[in-house]
Amino acid sequence: MAADYDVLIIGAGISGVGMASRLQQSSSAKKVKRARKANKRRNNKVTERFVVLEKRADLGGTWDLFTYPGIRSDSDALTFGYGFRPWLDHKMLAKGADIKSYIAATAREFNVAEHIRYQHEVQQLSWSSVNKQWTAMVKNHASGEVSTLTASFVVGATGYYDYDAGHRPHFEGEELFRGDIVHPQHWHDVDYDDKKVVVIGSGATAMTLVPALVDENSAQCARHVTMLQRSPTYVASVPGDDYALEWLSGKFSPLSKGQAYTLLRMRNVMFQQGIYQAATHAPKVMKALLKHGVKKELKGSNVDIAHFMPSYNPWDERLCAVPDSDLFIALTGARADVVTDQISHFTESGIALMSGKHLNADIIVTATGLKLQMLGGAALYVDGQPIDVGSCMTYKAVLLEGVPNMAVLFGYTNASWTLKIDLACQYLIRLLNYMDKHGYQEVYAQAQTEQEEVQVQPDTVLGALTAGYVRRAKDELPKQGDRYPWQVTNNYLRDRIMLKYRKMNDDWLRFTR
Repeated sequence: MAADYDVLIIGAGISGVGMASRLQQSSSAKKVKRARKANKRRNNKVTERFVVLEKRADLGGTWDLFTYPGIRSDSDALTFGYGFRPWLDHKMLAKGADIKSYIAATAREFNVAEHIRYQHEVQQLSWSSVNKQWTAMVKNHASGEVSTLTASFVVGATGYYDYDAGHRPHFEGEELFRGDIVHPQHWHDVDYDDKKVVVIGSGATAMTLVPALVDENSAQCARHVTMLQRSPTYVASVPGDDYALEWLSGKFSPLSKGQAYTLLRMRNVMFQQGIYQAATHAPKVMKALLKHGVKKELKGSNVDIAHFMPSYNPWDERLCAVPDSDLFIALTGARADVVTDQISHFTESGIALMSGKHLNADIIVTATGLKLQMLGGAALYVDGQPIDVGSCMTYKAVLLEGVPNMAVLFGYTNASWTLKIDLACQYLIRLLNYMDKHGYQEVYAQAQTEQEEVQVQPDTVLGALTAGYVRRAKDELPKQGDRYPWQVTNNYLRDRIMLKYRKMNDDWLRFTR
């Protein structure tokens, strides 16, 4: 029996909409669709090209979920946007609402919106080697009904964290606290005006929240905000605006806006990769540069530079970027400060620290990180056997070892998420077209050939990133191997060659008809 869909995409965030848009743009899409209609009329059934199932009530993923003050990307807009649809905003770090609008506009422009089914959660995926197709068990949260659909290929575009709950450690005595305890993932209409706020955390979320909460030009403004961190994080200021696109495509420029966008996008990619390589190969030099930048930001203030000097090397954990020094401006003002200490316990009026100090608070924000999961929590089976995604390696950081006709999309941790997503989507279009051209119904990656066998690296996930949220979930995330192409390189230029230009049928892939 023919499948209901050629491709099932799980998730309507930036990854899922990107994949769906690439499918719509595929030059052979119409030809393939006509051929499949002709071949399957004998079954009185026409296979649709694709469907996007989204558990939430709207698209956007991360940018629909998070609504805390100041929510923004920590990657520049020129590389965060899709390669096929230029982001022409001059803001360096785009606001969350603007990113969601961009995703929605992309979905409309490429006629993706009509293929999205909202409030549809994929709870289970089962592959049949006999039928050469996936069966998805789907719950409709609007009606409560559970149904099934079939697809020839599945693309997991859910990201890698749990949308229902963030990482929320329990603190001793927190039930005694008389104020509100809020996790940024569940921020909804929080009244913080003229309140004392303590933000627990030192990552991008905390660094975004602090200046936003003390912004006197916003509708609400906290009386005082303390960023309480257990250990420091590397942070650097970047310009809030980038007008290079307007300059390069201006009235007297020979370049069109599209040409200028392509040039500047590559400039930013090379800059990101250069920073990452410098941090990897010359960490002492990068440390010195970051320290110099922080000293310059804090000059003349009473803020101790030690709050921004971690013990680890740059890019062992993600480097935080702040626009126009907004975090440093907030911390050197009267309404905000930073404390590096450990929590002893909560009290009725705030937090008691190991040092003996006490932080008074009306609101405590637990910006303590993410809780990770794969495929949106869906259970995975191949021919009735359960598959533990956390024990699988990834081939080209796109396909799962031994799992037929399935891709899982991951973005970069050292550059814009979308850069890698765009490459992975283009690779999948190549793969699907290759299978159609040669009549293949099944493909899977196998980590063993006649000449060599890949060895799993059990403690290595998502490249070399050692952030807390990655370490906590190392058993849930796919693993890396000890050689190409089973390693996550986080290198855009290498990935571009590997995913766009390497031959499809290498020794690691198995195709069947």
